[in-house]
Amino acid sequence: MLGLSFLSLALMVVDQRSDYLDYARVGLNVLVKPVWDVANYPNKVFGVVQDLFASRDELLDHIEDQDQELLLLRVKTQEMAALRAENNRLRNLLGSAAKLQDNVLVGELIGVDPDPNRLEVVIDKGLNDNVFVGQPVLDAMGLMGQVIEVGVFTSRVLLISDQSHSVPVQVVRSNLRLIARGTGISGQLELVHLQDTADIREGDQLVSSGLGDRFPVGYPVGTVNKVDHDPGKPFATATATPSALLNRTRHVLLVFTEENLNKTR
Repeated sequence: MLGLSFLSLALMVVDQRSDYLDYARVGLNVLVKPVWDVANYPNKVFGVVQDLFASRDELLDHIEDQDQELLLLRVKTQEMAALRAENNRLRNLLGSAAKLQDNVLVGELIGVDPDPNRLEVVIDKGLNDNVFVGQPVLDAMGLMGQVIEVGVFTSRVLLISDQSHSVPVQVVRSNLRLIARGTGISGQLELVHLQDTADIREGDQLVSSGLGDRFPVGYPVGTVNKVDHDPGKPFATATATPSALLNRTRHVLLVFTEENLNKTR
């Protein structure tokens, strides 16, 4: 050991003071490199596995973040679509209001009567807004019904398709006056006391005739979709589809005539 120690010291002195051992060092490095590689292999494997799991975790986190962002974007898209549809409905509603000669108030549906035998809705306007019983209610497409009950902040509206509701109407093409009565089915009206020889056919437009002093003249009510003539009976049968979107409307128009406004002032 002493000999090896002296030899090591001698080699260090020679290596420090000369370059005789450089070639020997290069040769030893070539011989020792495989040993270093084998010794370092577990560390490399551990690093690769660690990077693999780290990359997998980062990827999973990234996917989760992307899923959350996609969900938020979908919600925002749905909100924008709903707002766009609502904006279009309000534009149509305001366009209908501009066509009317009467004063109108925009209301919103806030409830539907759960009784299947009663076709009624609740709106967010009441006595505070000068709403009155019998007031005509429209949507952007036509006549919806009339107010039958008024509270302080809300009102109840009977739809024209309710069995207890009737509207005096007039055929635009022939000026024939009739009564359109609800059938209890949301998308259907029936024309009562229709003479078999009456000038009416499918596709005819029906508007309010103004008789009865309940609904002003000229409001769209429906379109005739079926006419049956029975030679053995004095009366024909006919049905019509309401112009108003009774099951889909959210915003409505409450109509005030000058006479009604004078009464409420």
